[in-house]
Amino acid sequence: MTAYNETCASVGMDYWAHRLFLLEGDAQYIDVMERTLYNGLISGVALDGKTFFYPNPLESNGQHARSEWFGVACCPGNITRFIASVPGYLYAVRGDTLYVNLFAAGKADITLVTGRRLTLVQETRYPWDGAVKMVLTPANAGQFALNVRIPGWARNQPVPTDLYRFLDKATAAATVTVNGRAVDMTLDKGYITINRTWRAGDVVELSLPMEVRRVVANEQVEADRGRVALQRGPVVYAAEWPDNPDGKVRNIVLPDANVLTSEFRADLLNGVQVIKGQAVGLSRDATDNVKRTDQPFMAIPYATWANRGRGQMTVWLARTDTAARPTPYPTVATTSTVTASTPASGRGKSTRPIVDGEEPRDSSDPGSYFDWWPARGSQLEWIEMTFVKPSSVSEAEVYWFDDTGRGQVRVPKSWRILYKDGETWTPALASGGYGIAKDRWNKVTFSPVTTSALRLEVTMQPEFSAGLQEWRVK
Repeated sequence: MTAYNETCASVGMDYWAHRLFLLEGDAQYIDVMERTLYNGLISGVALDGKTFFYPNPLESNGQHARSEWFGVACCPGNITRFIASVPGYLYAVRGDTLYVNLFAAGKADITLVTGRRLTLVQETRYPWDGAVKMVLTPANAGQFALNVRIPGWARNQPVPTDLYRFLDKATAAATVTVNGRAVDMTLDKGYITINRTWRAGDVVELSLPMEVRRVVANEQVEADRGRVALQRGPVVYAAEWPDNPDGKVRNIVLPDANVLTSEFRADLLNGVQVIKGQAVGLSRDATDNVKRTDQPFMAIPYATWANRGRGQMTVWLARTDTAARPTPYPTVATTSTVTASTPASGRGKSTRPIVDGEEPRDSSDPGSYFDWWPARGSQLEWIEMTFVKPSSVSEAEVYWFDDTGRGQVRVPKSWRILYKDGETWTPALASGGYGIAKDRWNKVTFSPVTTSALRLEVTMQPEFSAGLQEWRVK
């Protein structure tokens, strides 16, 4: 949830990886380029092309949404120019050698460095399908080398380092044929080299195993310990709220032994391949014990998330109960509707995280909070909690957000609680003061009231903004 993963960094990574390939002729750089392209880069733009992500987190509690524009609008411009340039990355030439790097249906007119001309037509549904058919039509029959990339993911190598590895072993291997005859699969820098005399109508067929694979991170990556990500072909998947029970995914446990299948859904997100199976959902009961429930599970390509509204999403799923976040027991706060004063409403911020029932690590925890930034020094900002039904309440606890050291949000100068009395907001009769301490809960008790809503009013410190990690009510 705290990952930044800037869209422009993905664009820069692909430019850099491609230039390293041009220098070295090594497919590992195209492996990185492809993974970035199909996942981190195109997630930066919505399916309708109208909104954009600046950062691309790997987990969300509903606080993330794409924006139409940014004050520093590098991401929209970089996305539009990169997408238009994608055809130029499919092939490369060096002397009398043609490199096939990326797989996509289309026709290319190619001239080798030696002057030999040819047309190459690809027929494929990649990345949903691993079958790639290439028909070569040279202007004149002649000898040259065709280097066909065998992706790292098809060779049990998700990335060309030990940062990530597949948890399971593939049951099938990639194959290549020319006019129906098998080709020797000896690799050189990630490529199969086919050096022969080519004639019009020669057909090269590449078959890549499209199994659902589990990916785990190096143990030194603390945030990913005990977790697993899903990949099929070059595509990394995410569990998102509309596809899983109760709109929850951060409570899901996906045991290693559970079988996963895949199917194409033409009716979903403009047509995507999904992953399905069975998982376990964790939740807390009224006594704070954890309950386990078997439930259906579905994941979508990460690049297509956040196209159906705000809600939970995660790429790294728990493998065991200890790594999951059980859904808190419903309370008057977690079931309420929360709204806040501007400017938050104009900047796409969600207030939902402050009533998710989760315990903050500390006041600076950047994972899930709400603040009024860029408003600073405001005399009064407010946030309201509207209950599902009128309730009797007499206690509120606030865990303040404070990003000292990296931002301009601080604990407030002061605050107070009001309750809705008809159409009037009336100050609660508090016993004791309103605390503004960092890194802990600040509790205030007040005379019991039966109301449909509470309002928390905040006065900011001069020159600083304010925010909340969590707000509890009893």
